Amino acid sequence: MQTDPISSENPEFWASRYQQNQTPWDLGQAAPPFVSLLSGRTLEPGKMAVVGCGHGHDAGFFGQQNFDVTGFDYAVEAVQSATARYGEWARFVHANIFNLDRRFDEQFDYVLEHTCFCAIPPSQREPYVQAVFHLLKPKGTYIGLFWAHSEPDGPPYKTDREEIISLFSPYFEIAELFPALNSVESRKPEELLGLFYRKEIPSKD
Repeated sequence: MQTDPISSENPEFWASRYQQNQTPWDLGQAAPPFVSLLSGRTLEPGKMAVVGCGHGHDAGFFGQQNFDVTGFDYAVEAVQSATARYGEWARFVHANIFNLDRRFDEQFDYVLEHTCFCAIPPSQREPYVQAVFHLLKPKGTYIGLFWAHSEPDGPPYKTDREEIISLFSPYFEIAELFPALNSVESRKPEELLGLFYRKEIPSKD
């Protein structure tokens, strides 16, 4: 079935946003909750995938903290921008996370999420969870900063804590999921920060 060209499922939708500089989700910096996360606890540097990396601010930040970072994005314009900004600290790959090369399976200690989950249509959320599950090594860590708003339409599409737990719990141990303490003003108090650990085998429950 052909995708509607104005749908967020179509790469042209995202390409046009970057071409027209219409990227209101972009903070122009690493998300403050990620900066606080690293300053408040010890995360052993390792291989990290950043899904829906956009301009690469989060990927660049973790790369500067000695993580081995690969950013993935659906829009080639985003990958080009991220490479120009942060190519010294991270590598960036133009790819659809729902159809990644199998060579990336179980290659990462961490997957980082920020505004990717809310950007995809809700019908794709379970495949998204499966995709990030496959990127992680067993017992790897998924770090998610979820924009849990309740506005209709989208993107960004609405979600809540209950939906996040329901979608991820068959595949991940939900270690932490709490309101982010220092979100940017426009997203207070709607962001949830989660740390989930990949299960060995998805639950059949």
